[in-house]
Amino acid sequence: YLSSRRNTKSAYCFLGKILNNVKKWQIPQVINTDKAPTYGRALSRLKREGKCPVDIEHRQIKYKNNVIECDHGKLKRIIRATLGFKSMKTAYATIKGIEVMRALRKGQASSFYYGQPQGEVCLINRVFGL
Repeated sequence: YLSSRRNTKSAYCFLGKILNNVKKWQIPQVINTDKAPTYGRALSRLKREGKCPVDIEHRQIKYKNNVIECDHGKLKRIIRATLGFKSMKTAYATIKGIEVMRALRKGQASSFYYGQPQGEVCLINRVFGL
């Protein structure tokens, strides 16, 4: 989920999308975020609406064990060289490409190979519509 703002609505969409796309056994017990108050409001709204289990603990820790923020720093380092983006469309396309290539390099894309010998090629074709 990519948003130009960092408000409660975008945090609600981001967290809701994550929780909708996980299986029952994949639902986390703890969610670590940075200290932005929008995540707390979004999680409490998701719990009120029944879209998030009530027993999920929310920890607001700036860096400790926050995989998203650690990964985000590496992405920002790559993007800083591009001097920003002109539109959300170009930002989305560029970040999508960078993330796919990083997933391939880290070996995280093996679940998308579908048993095909040229799995990486198939994944790139599927993501970029080639």
